[in-house]
Amino acid sequence: MKHSDLASLVIRSLHTVEELEQVYELESLIWSPEDAVPVNQTITTVKNGGFLLGAYLTDKLIGFQYSFPGFDGENLYLCSHSLGLHPDYRSLGIGEKLKIAQKQTAIEKGYNLITWTYDPLETVNGNLNLHKLQAVCSTYIKNAYGDMDDNLNAGLPTDRLLVQWWIKDLENQKIKSYDSSISKTIETSSKGKYLVPEQVDITKEENTLYVPVPGNFQEMKQEHFQLALQWREATRQVFTHYLRAGWIVTDLVKDLKQHAYVYRLEKGDRAYGD
Repeated sequence: MKHSDLASLVIRSLHTVEELEQVYELESLIWSPEDAVPVNQTITTVKNGGFLLGAYLTDKLIGFQYSFPGFDGENLYLCSHSLGLHPDYRSLGIGEKLKIAQKQTAIEKGYNLITWTYDPLETVNGNLNLHKLQAVCSTYIKNAYGDMDDNLNAGLPTDRLLVQWWIKDLENQKIKSYDSSISKTIETSSKGKYLVPEQVDITKEENTLYVPVPGNFQEMKQEHFQLALQWREATRQVFTHYLRAGWIVTDLVKDLKQHAYVYRLEKGDRAYGD
């Protein structure tokens, strides 16, 4: 399928039990019935400050986004729980369209902040979350979901970055392209088509630093699992050190020469997260 075939794509809020049953069926297809959110929970959410968006191509539901309210004792925000696409309609930009619709709907409901988690070694998600949507991260969670047996997570600690998307005041400055003059916190080498983490350096104190990450992590997991585990351990060391020291992750850029994805870290005056 091509991007041009999406002219009839419609994204709208879902409210009826019948619509939410369609989402449950799509979730079951994408993951499993055990991992799908029950309809009695989603219908309660949409009646109490949350919402569920559906992406329709003609009359077929091909994607969804599910959000519910969050509260930390002081501030109200929106928790972005899940976003899923039918396997036949991935890599077409529909996920980004769902996130933009989520932002618009959240603003209409009075929210300023949307949060969610993602694996920092999944660079497609990182590019969307940080570079395109202009979200930031200030919290790293070790093994956030415990041991998981699905194809994406099996065998590795489920470490996650907590994304903070300030939807009413996006003022994050982005690096237009990879800048070789910026120091890296992980020195790397190459092993065929794979990037290898070598020496980790958490003593650097420049205003802006890079954290290299591989751009083919899932493929690496299948062919070189121990190398994938090395990347988890190396990036965990860097992220936990700098985020605890008050830095924030603001972007993801790509080095075309080295085929390496990197994170930009910079100190900021605004407090993001704990």
